Order: sequence, then structure tokens, then C-alpha cells
Amino acid sequence: MKKRSESVFPTKYILFILTFISLACIVLSILYEDFGRPVKNAVATIVIPVQTGMNKAGGWMSGRSDDLKEMREVMSENESLKAEIEALKEENTTLLLNNNKLTELQDLLGLSNQYSTYDKIAASVISKDSSNWFSSFTIDKGSDDGIKTDMNVIGNGGLIGIVTKVGKNYAVVRSIIDDSSNVSAQFSTTGDTCIVEGDLQNINEGILQITNINKDVAVASNDMVVTSNISSKFLPGILIGYVKEVSSDSNNLTKSGYIVPVADFAHISDVLVITELKTQTEGQE
Repeated sequence: MKKRSESVFPTKYILFILTFISLACIVLSILYEDFGRPVKNAVATIVIPVQTGMNKAGGWMSGRSDDLKEMREVMSENESLKAEIEALKEENTTLLLNNNKLTELQDLLGLSNQYSTYDKIAASVISKDSSNWFSSFTIDKGSDDGIKTDMNVIGNGGLIGIVTKVGKNYAVVRSIIDDSSNVSAQFSTTGDTCIVEGDLQNINEGILQITNINKDVAVASNDMVVTSNISSKFLPGILIGYVKEVSSDSNNLTKSGYIVPVADFAHISDVLVITELKTQTEGQE
């Protein structure tokens, strides 16, 4: 088998030639300033755009890094502000509740002073029936506190109702708006009597019906209606409400009409129980 002839140029010659060329270029560039200018221009044409692009890319990445850092700081500050706002809302709610509670207690104190001749005990509402109105509700005081059946309950500026059931540490109150309630009342201006009838339909309109008014009684709008002396269970002189309107009945012997109760039967939280019982007699409550 014949060997194929190969022409091999020694590597050391290549290195020698390249070294020589390099040294020559260096010497010529030192001796002649313009000699290396084309090479520099060529290199600059390639290198400078690349360097500019790299600088722009580096600046963009640096800017994005700063933006990301700033965004994280803003988000952290936003979370802190949210937490602070929630804390302020909670504090504001607490202050409003405390203010409302204080107002209610101040009203009860004023009511207590108004009926200072009666002994009273304060109680809080702990539950009520399923309707929108406080027609029947439970308070947190009972027989252990001296509460008894038929004790009068006042609040919100006037008469609320009467105790109908008593446990050791609770009592049930039936308010005067309940359908089964009939309160013997009188007009403070004339002393003439009437009956205040509970009605959950009427209370939706913010009124209660008054009946059994003598046809000759002169009744005017806004006249005060209070509990009557002849009431069998309610103590006399407790404010119930104010006359809205009165008209003659079809029999021409009596009148009837409506009053606006002074108490807000949609919102009752604290009451006063008068710990004095009315001497029982026959007749309306």
C-alpha cells in the first residue's frame, strides 16, 4: 500500500510569521501615526456599537432593578397603610359604639331622674323575638336581682313594656307594641282616659292606635299621652307618646286615633325596670 504524500507546513513557522507581522505592525504604528488608523477605525466601527449596546442594556437592567426595588418598597408601605387604616376603622367603630353607649346611658340617667320617685334597676337586652321590632325581649336581670312579674320597664324616653316572665338571672319583657298589649292611658292636658293598643302592623308606620276616647274630649295634635291612674299594672304618669291624629268613630259616641310612641322599638339595648308594683285592680293594664 502506498502512502499518500502530504504537504505539511510546520506550526512553528506559522507562529514565527504571525509574530513577525505583529512586531512589524507595532513598530510601524510607532513610527507612522497614520499607519494604525484604518485598523483602529475598523475596530471602533465594530466595538463601539457593541459597547454602546451593552451600556444601554446595563443601564436598562439597572433601571429595572431600581424600579423593582421601589415597587417592593411601595407595596410594603401600602400594606402598612392598609393595616393602619383597618386599625383606625376598628378604633373608630369602637369609639362610635362607646359614644352610642354613653348617649344611651345618659338618656337612661335623665329618664331615671325624671321618674326619681320610683326605685329602679338598670338592665341590658340579651335577646329578642325574631321580628324587626322589640315586641318581646329578654333582659339580663332576674329574681336574684329583685325583678318580679308585672314590673314596669322604661327606656328611650318613656314606657317600653312590662315584665311577663322571670328567671333567676333573666326576665322576659312584653312591650306595648305587642299585639296582645292594651294599656290604660290618659291625656296629660285633660286627664281624660283612652286605651293604647299594641299593633305590630301600625308600628311599621311608627304609630299606635288609641281608642275609647269620649266624644266630648278636646284632643289636639302633639298632646302628651301617659299611663293612667286607673291602670291595673302600669304606674301612673309614665310617658307613652304624643297624639298624631284623632277622629270621631262611626257610632258618634267615641273617638279614636293614633299616637307616635316616644320610645324607639326598633333599637333597644338598655332599659330601667321600676321595682315597684302597682296595686292590682280590675280593668285594663
